[in-house]
Amino acid sequence: MNDQANSVDERYATTPVTLTGWSRQDTTWMLGLFGTAIGAGTLFLPINAGLGGFWPLLILALLAFPMTYYAHRGLTRFVLSGRAGSDITEVVEEHFGIKAGALITLLYFFAIFPILLIYSVALTNTVGSFMSHQLHIEPPPRALLSFVLILGLLAVVRCGEQVIVKAMSLMVYPFIVALLFLAVYLVPHWNGGILSTASTVPAPSALLHTLWLAIPVMVFSFNHSPIISAFAVDQKRQYGAHAEERSSQILSRAHLLMVAMVMFFVFSCVLTLSPGQLAEAKAQNLSILSYLANHFDNPTIAFAAPLIAFVAIAKSFLGHYIGASEGLKGLIVKSGRRPGAKALDRMTAGFMLVVCWIVATLNPSILGMIEALGGPIIASILFLMPMYAIRKVPAMAKYRGQASNIFVTAVGLVAITAVVYSLLA
Repeated sequence: MNDQANSVDERYATTPVTLTGWSRQDTTWMLGLFGTAIGAGTLFLPINAGLGGFWPLLILALLAFPMTYYAHRGLTRFVLSGRAGSDITEVVEEHFGIKAGALITLLYFFAIFPILLIYSVALTNTVGSFMSHQLHIEPPPRALLSFVLILGLLAVVRCGEQVIVKAMSLMVYPFIVALLFLAVYLVPHWNGGILSTASTVPAPSALLHTLWLAIPVMVFSFNHSPIISAFAVDQKRQYGAHAEERSSQILSRAHLLMVAMVMFFVFSCVLTLSPGQLAEAKAQNLSILSYLANHFDNPTIAFAAPLIAFVAIAKSFLGHYIGASEGLKGLIVKSGRRPGAKALDRMTAGFMLVVCWIVATLNPSILGMIEALGGPIIASILFLMPMYAIRKVPAMAKYRGQASNIFVTAVGLVAITAVVYSLLA
C-alpha cells in the first residue's frame, strides 16, 4: 500500500500545486462532451418525454442535471483512479482482474458499437432525403453514398483524438444556434400544449410508473459515456493530481449547458404541440423537426431540419467512435495479439469502415431493438460500475458516504429495470 502511495506521489511530483485558469482546451472538452451527448436523440426527446404529461416532464427536467452530472462524474473518477494513461478497459482490469476486465471490455464495445451503426444508417438516410426532397437531385446509389459519408467522418478520425474533439466542439456552435433558433421561433406559437394536462395531477402510482419508464429516455438522451474515458485520460495527462477537480468543473459546465439548452427546446416544443400531436409524431416515427416542418409547412424549417440532423448525427458519430474504437482495441489486445499502435489504429478503422458501410447500405429495421438491448449495458457501466468500485476499490474509498452515490445507484437500477420491462412488455 505504501509503495502504491509512493508511486502516486512520484507520478504527480511535477504537477502544479494549484490549478491554472480556465483554458481553451477546457472549453474544447466542455463542448466535446456536449457534442457527444446532444445528438439525434435530442430531436426525439420532446416527443418521448412530453407524452407522459406536464407533471412527469417537470420532475424529469428537475432531475436532468443531477442524473447526468453525478453519473458521468462517477465514471470519470473511476477512470482517474487507475494508473496514468490507463483507459476504462485497463482500469477495470487493474481493479477487478483480467477476467472482469475482458468481460467489461466486451460489454463496453457491444454497448457503444451498435449505436455507431445506428448513426451510420441515420446519416445516410438524412443526406439521401435532403438531396432528394430539398435539393431536388437524385442521390447516388445508397452503397456509394454511405461509403463516402462514413469515409469522410473516418478521415476526421484518422487525424487523431484531439482533432475529433476540436471538430465536435466546432460543430456544437451551429447546433446550439439552430436549437436556440427553433426554440425561439416556436415561442409566438405557444398555445399551452402540454399545459392542458397540468390541471390533472396524476395518482402517485400512475406518476411513478410514468417516471419509471421515462427516466431511461432522459438518461440516454444526455449520455456521453463513450467519450468519458478519453476525457479522463487527457485530464490526468494535463492536470495530474488536480485532474478530478478540473474534470468535475468541466463536467458541471457541460451538463448545465446541455440541460439548459435541451430543456428549453423541449418545453418550447411541448408548449406548441398538443399531447395528441406528440402521439401522432411518435406514431409516424418522425423526429420533432420533421413533424414541425410538416405542421407549419415552413420552407425554412423544412430546409434547416435535415442540416441540423446531419450535424447532430455527425457529432455523435465522432464521439461514439472514440468509445467504440477504444473497446475494439481492448478486445484485440486481450485476445493475445500485440500489433503496433499504428497497425492497431488501421485495423480498427478498417473494421469500422467495412461494418458501418455494410449496415448503412442494408438499412436494417432492427437497429432500434439493438439500441434498446445496449441500454442496460450502458446504464450498468455508467451508473452501477463506478458506484460498486467506490465501495470495493481502495483508490476510490475517499468518495464513500456521499448522498450522490445512493442517488446514482437508484437511477441506474430504475433505468435498467425500465428498459428491460419495455423490451418484455
